[in-house]
Amino acid sequence: MEILKYMSQIIIVVGIFNVWLVRFNKQTQYRGGESKSLEEEFRVYGYPQWFFYLIGGLKILFALCIGAGFWVENVIKIGASGMSILMLGAIFSHLKVKDSVSKCVPATIMLGLSLFIFMSS
Repeated sequence: MEILKYMSQIIIVVGIFNVWLVRFNKQTQYRGGESKSLEEEFRVYGYPQWFFYLIGGLKILFALCIGAGFWVENVIKIGASGMSILMLGAIFSHLKVKDSVSKCVPATIMLGLSLFIFMSS
């Protein structure tokens, strides 16, 4: 069970860093609406630019907490609970603009992994 938790932590940290730091300006099949970048995706959802920066900062912060959980156990629940809330928001945002269910898959997986980490910590 501990190995599954560690694998989940790695997937979340790498996934969030990949989306928010490496591929934020690249188009993917999972972007909301027809957006070509992460910032454009937030405009599709009707969110202001400051919200884009807030959510990005929180996702990176919570991913860091989840990663730090390898060494500092008491921060992992903060990261996992925060990430769970943000992933629920991501799923809601996709549904709000009537995206296909397939566009919700990454957020749904991250939600499941975050909840698993939270419950197993």
